[in-house]
Amino acid sequence: MNKKTKKILNTILISLIIISLLYIIKVAYDIYVSRKQSTLLNEISVEQETIEEGNTIVEEESKNVKTERMLRLEELQKENQEIVAWIEIENTNINYPVLQCDNNDFYMNHDYKKDYSLGGAIFLDKSYSWDPQSTNLLIYGHNMINGTMFENLLNYRDVNYYYEHPTIRFTTNSEDAQYEIFAVFPSRTYYKYEQNVFRYYYFINANNEEEYNNFVSNAKKSSIYDTGKTAQYGDGLITLSTCAYHTQDGKFVVVGKKL
Repeated sequence: MNKKTKKILNTILISLIIISLLYIIKVAYDIYVSRKQSTLLNEISVEQETIEEGNTIVEEESKNVKTERMLRLEELQKENQEIVAWIEIENTNINYPVLQCDNNDFYMNHDYKKDYSLGGAIFLDKSYSWDPQSTNLLIYGHNMINGTMFENLLNYRDVNYYYEHPTIRFTTNSEDAQYEIFAVFPSRTYYKYEQNVFRYYYFINANNEEEYNNFVSNAKKSSIYDTGKTAQYGDGLITLSTCAYHTQDGKFVVVGKKL
């Protein structure tokens, strides 16, 4: 091997090492940002005089008061108006802002500050309407190997985990709500030619009672265990979806109804 060839190979090797180190640093930073997001709401200070004491969840319509959590969310929205809500499942790693924009691609690889991130953000389907309000909050998040974003959803494969974490807290500017989980199931993205399959990811709004009941019925039939819970026409719904690896294009889904 002549000196010129050796020099070229050394240069390539050094370049590869530098690229690898930069990638490792980027991954580590993304993990830090993902974990940092889960504490954002608690770090925001708000005026105390308009806060419901004890940060208790209240019915906005009847008490006309905002919880501390709702006010903190409003402060956070000053950073990015596409933050539409905050989602939390108590005593899990799921504790994040929820983003929504005009497509379902951007927040796949951008965080709540709109910076590029491998972990992306938790985001609401672009088709969900707030006024008039759609039936089903269809929310996506990555299944990250480090346990962040929606990775914890896969723990619902164990019925005991469900009993320990039966509700989802979802906070917006107008309400601080709880959703009761009634179905958990594995799924996948289906091909167009496949018939008589449950494409849960198409259900955002029920045009009538039949469409609503079909979704609830299919979710319960698909559930890997019977929660003993269900939903009735008129109940608001929430559907959490993440990637799973039991099959090609696999998904894992958790569905709840508004209490």
